[in-house]
Formats: sequence, structure tokens, C-alpha cells
Amino acid sequence: MAHPTQLGFQDAASPVMEELLHFHDHALMIVFLISTLVLYIIIAMVSTKLTNKYILDSQEIEIVWTVLPAVILVLIALPSLRILYLMDEINDPHLTIKAMGHQWYWSYEYTDYEDLGFDSYMIPTQDLAPGQFRLLETDHRMVVPMESPIRILVSAEDVLHSWAVPSLGVKMDAVPGRLNQTAFIASRPGVFYGQCSEICGANHSFMPIVVEAVPLEHFENWSSLMLEDA
Repeated sequence: MAHPTQLGFQDAASPVMEELLHFHDHALMIVFLISTLVLYIIIAMVSTKLTNKYILDSQEIEIVWTVLPAVILVLIALPSLRILYLMDEINDPHLTIKAMGHQWYWSYEYTDYEDLGFDSYMIPTQDLAPGQFRLLETDHRMVVPMESPIRILVSAEDVLHSWAVPSLGVKMDAVPGRLNQTAFIASRPGVFYGQCSEICGANHSFMPIVVEAVPLEHFENWSSLMLEDA
């Protein structure tokens, strides 16, 4: 969950998000070292009064500043590609959920069940219960079992939307007439918030996403109650 004055990412709640955080730290360290080196060179050149009038070219220096950036790019690209393929990998999902974007709410359909689906609207500020978050709470949460592979099929009925939950490391465009898919594993129980991440009209800011990860037995109880009410 994000909090005021936060500078970094939200706490990871899935293996993919943990990998993304590690890669972020890895890339940021490389950027920090390069920035420090460039700053040192600038200060050294500005502060020194010495000049060298005899070196018109240097093959050694040109080789270094050609090869070194290439090596740095490889060090960044290899872990990035690994995570990219990891995010696209969907193996034997235990549950498939279809998320459909509308102006301006989400609807969810649990395709493994015969009649389990609902619309999810933002709760207006005046109707919030104590402790609930403004502009983030919904009347129906998307409940999933923790530590289980979940496949999300994402589409839209009207305009472009984007289904995104930062703590789970998930962001997938919802395109009318196209079915995109992604997957995640919630590594711990909790309530994770997201929002539509594609400008979709006047109420774009008012279609939040709430994913609640619970133990498997709690999910089975919840699904049974939802099917009874359907």
C-alpha cells in the first residue's frame, strides 16, 4: 500500500514484483556509478588549470568509451530480458478471471465457475466506512486464493483501459475487441489496490481496482456464498 512521502515502490506481493524491485536496484546502482564518474570528470576538468596540447587522439581512450558502454548495456539488458520472459510465462493457472473495463467501472467473471461474476464500482466518499481509502475502495473486491497461479484475461467494452495493480507487478492494457492475458501469484494475504492506468474519459480517476488475496479455504467459502447469491 502506498503512503504519503513515499519515494520507492510499494511492497512486493508477488514473485514478479520482487524481481522487478531487485532489477530496479541493480539498474539504479549502475546509473549512480555512471553519474558519479561523470560528475567527477566535470569537476576535474573545470577545477584544473592544466592543459595538454600534444594528445590529438587516443585509440586506447576511444576503445574504452566504446566498449565500456556496450558492456554496461549488456549488464542491464540480460536481467531485464529474463524478467520480461518471466512476466509472459503462464503455466497451469489454478484460476482464470476475465476483467472487462467499462466507462467507468470494472466487471469480473470467474470463468472456472458457471455463474460467478460481478461489477466493481468505486465507493463514493460519503459512503466510505471508517478506515477505508478514498477513491480506492470498491463495492466488490476481486478475491483470489493466495500462493496460486492466477490468469487474468483483460479486455474492454468501450474505450482503452489498463488493469494495473503495482504491488502484484501487473499492468495489462484493456483493448476493445482484443483479449490480452497476464498472470500473477499473490505470495501473501492482503488487500492490494490499483487503478485504471490508461486515460479513458471524464471519470478515469474513479475506477479503482481492489484485489484481495486470501487462503484457499477462505476463497472457497467466498465463492460458495457468491454462487448462492447469484
